[in-house]
Amino acid sequence: SSHLVIVDYQDIASSKDLSLHLERAFGGRQLSSSSTSSTSTSTSSPLGIIAIRNIPNFLEAKQRFLPLAHPLAHLDPEYLETHLSDSKSFYNAGWSHGKEKLGDVPDLAKASYYFNPITDTPGTEEERERYPASYPCNKWPNEEEAPQLKEFKEAARSLGKVMHEVVILLAKHIDRMAEQRVKGYTKDLLYDAMRETEKAKGRLLYYYPLEENKRENDKDTAAKEDNWIGWHNDSGFLTSLAGDLYIDDTTGQPLPPSQIDPEAGLYVQNRTGDSIHVTIPKDCLAIQIGECVQILTGGVVVATPHCVRGPRAGWNPDSSTKVARISHPCFIDSKPTFPLVLPEGCSREDVVGATGKVPPLGERWVEDGMTFGDFLQKSFEKYYDWEG
Repeated sequence: SSHLVIVDYQDIASSKDLSLHLERAFGGRQLSSSSTSSTSTSTSSPLGIIAIRNIPNFLEAKQRFLPLAHPLAHLDPEYLETHLSDSKSFYNAGWSHGKEKLGDVPDLAKASYYFNPITDTPGTEEERERYPASYPCNKWPNEEEAPQLKEFKEAARSLGKVMHEVVILLAKHIDRMAEQRVKGYTKDLLYDAMRETEKAKGRLLYYYPLEENKRENDKDTAAKEDNWIGWHNDSGFLTSLAGDLYIDDTTGQPLPPSQIDPEAGLYVQNRTGDSIHVTIPKDCLAIQIGECVQILTGGVVVATPHCVRGPRAGWNPDSSTKVARISHPCFIDSKPTFPLVLPEGCSREDVVGATGKVPPLGERWVEDGMTFGDFLQKSFEKYYDWEG
């Protein structure tokens, strides 16, 4: 990821002008028409992702929380379904396995634990009733019943709060760039929404080892670059990424680089349509753009199509090691009543555009001014199998 844009925490915490960095990382339609030439290559095309280094308390919080995904994922499945799942929120709180679709089939390749790092009870009771997918209440594991998850809740909140704080700081810089490029863009629109929100969703992900025989026999699976998580855009505002951790599924111990397929991990589709493998440095937090920010900026920044590829069949001579992957994105969004309104002078075509590898935005953002909560509900209905 030699062309991954990396900035220092001190710079995003300051009033320094980071427009050039943001253009290189996120630029959409206006960048492509004014700031790049026709000879632009995949190495200069924006990836839709930026990394931030030297964040206070980030590395310690990450190293404390991510490894806890292993004992969580290996709790008794009945306990996970009975005590930690929440169908009312469309599985947006607590444990979720096999509820999301990958194409037309339930996605069993990974499991998720969802939580809100800001508050256990977001919004008002009325708002929680109206927007169950936006404002679920947290479902924490009982640390007395599961002593292997000691300090899970505290570790989850610590990392999530750091990730939220960095998103708030970056939002101010995105606002400044949008103000420079779009007539009528509301000052501090994104910054205020990110600062005031109670809608934050941490997602502790556990990617189970891919079955060797399945990868060898199923040509479709073996050939697909998105066999751990399918190509998609994040439908919300800003997504912070804590990077990943590869472990031995049997022991829970971290794996040395020699046992990790160098082609496994996060892939993004850049603005020229190429699939690029992105490795987030271990000491960095990264941030991606969601579809709502694409709408609000009139396409000045665009959402990041991305997927996750699992290890290839037979690449590791030590085939006895079952490789699992842990990651932790945190989705920071506005309140559900927030209207998704185009800036003055921008057209729907500027925003919807070509979608490439992901489901069309235009099928879910059906009218200008649609609330974020309604947009999110439409997106979940597209992506999830509620009968599953």
